[in-house]
Amino acid sequence: MECTVLRIDAFTETPGQGNPAGVVLDGDRFSTEDMQKIAKRVGYNETVFCCTSESADVKLRYFTPGHETPLCGHATMGSLFALYQNKGSRKLTIETGAGLLPVYYNDELNQLTMTQATPRFIDFEGDQAALCASLGIQLSDLDHHLPIKYGNTGSWTLILPVKDVSVLDAMKPDSKRFPELLKEVPKASIHPITILSQDEGIMTARHFSSPFSGTTEDSVTGTASGVMGAYALNHIYPKAERKELTIFQGKQVKKEGQVLVHVSRGIKGAHTVQITGTACFNEAIKVVLDD
Repeated sequence: MECTVLRIDAFTETPGQGNPAGVVLDGDRFSTEDMQKIAKRVGYNETVFCCTSESADVKLRYFTPGHETPLCGHATMGSLFALYQNKGSRKLTIETGAGLLPVYYNDELNQLTMTQATPRFIDFEGDQAALCASLGIQLSDLDHHLPIKYGNTGSWTLILPVKDVSVLDAMKPDSKRFPELLKEVPKASIHPITILSQDEGIMTARHFSSPFSGTTEDSVTGTASGVMGAYALNHIYPKAERKELTIFQGKQVKKEGQVLVHVSRGIKGAHTVQITGTACFNEAIKVVLDD
């Protein structure tokens, strides 16, 4: 059996930049086992399979090389760009492992805005010094004015605030150590962040994958950027009713991109989180599955 995988670069309009996603448009042809094999073969941080849905416009299933994941921002951008480019702007509902989510594709601007799941947060109560050591930095490199929190708007990541960009640049992750350090959520990724301009709402980050994913670093992350937005409203802009953030990511891996995050305050932290980004076609890859 042969599968065509489109490489769509998300959060950029420059091929080779942003975050590459594998997109399979005819996902109904493949079993879950096939999907996992295809994702492992192509090796992107996520490959998304577009399937029919009884409750939404399309069902999206997301796979890292190691396992299925409930939601992925950049793969959502890539799949809907591939499905709807040059077919007119439209409102859509997507079925994901994180629930039914509304999205809006603006064909004229080549922009997709997607609403993420209601944010959830858990305190990190582990060894901060050991956590820093697993990233090749010092405890003194953390921004101690801000808390370390697990956050989820579709999948779990650990928000780790650091002092400045030089700390991000210096990081060399030993991801094999992550599960033993992230005792509350062992399969979480780690998302170090820093503020570039608090007044202008500009931030930057890196994103280190869980070792269970079979990858090391995501260049530009949509779901984690949504978590950043909700985190920022809670801890950086606690008096604001809503905030728009611009998040730059990918410099350290030479795949730069940009995510716009819109977050509005809800009751008891039930904020509304949306991300906006662009995408572009890179190439098509043929994968042959064994009979």
